[in-house]
Amino acid sequence: MKGCLITFEGGEGCGKTTQARRLAARLEREGLPFLLQREPGGTILGETLREIVLRGDYPMAPWAEALLMAAARAQMVEEVLRPALSRGVWVVSDRFADSSTAYQGGGLGLGEERIQELNLWVTGGLRPDLTFFLDLPPEEGRHGDGKERPLDRIERRPVDFHRRVYDSYVRLAQREPERVVRIDARKPADVIEEEVWDVVKKLLPGGRRV
Repeated sequence: MKGCLITFEGGEGCGKTTQARRLAARLEREGLPFLLQREPGGTILGETLREIVLRGDYPMAPWAEALLMAAARAQMVEEVLRPALSRGVWVVSDRFADSSTAYQGGGLGLGEERIQELNLWVTGGLRPDLTFFLDLPPEEGRHGDGKERPLDRIERRPVDFHRRVYDSYVRLAQREPERVVRIDARKPADVIEEEVWDVVKKLLPGGRRV
């Protein structure tokens, strides 16, 4: 049985990391084999590139950023995702290829279609079975996630960058409504968790409804 790839997307402070962890916990309670991943990261190479992209305070060209993200993704797909999915594992990922489309394609202005082509190339065409877009306007979420650590390179960018990212996600949800589920991220976390589970449980093997 092939596994299922479920991704969480959205701007800064939207709560996607929390919801990815909650969904993984639900799958565990269901007795399903699961894997919780994040992007960029998920492998030794990916975590190294994550530090380079997010923590450095040196200049980085837009295409350099996009290609580093793509390199981390290529490694995760080859090393982790494809083997897991082939074993029937349910993979929950905190960000995936749509993040590059929104952040580098939309936010940095490299072009959504160009980044989507890059994504298809580095992933070998692997796409999520289901994506949750946690919809939170950047003016409400950029600094509102309760993080105690300093803001990273991308979080520090001006609000107009984050607005372009948000607009890119909105366009994605409009283009692919069969894959992308748009959820109002201003709702309480418990409510969002139930909305996510109502969608995911329909995919459970054997038609289970818990």
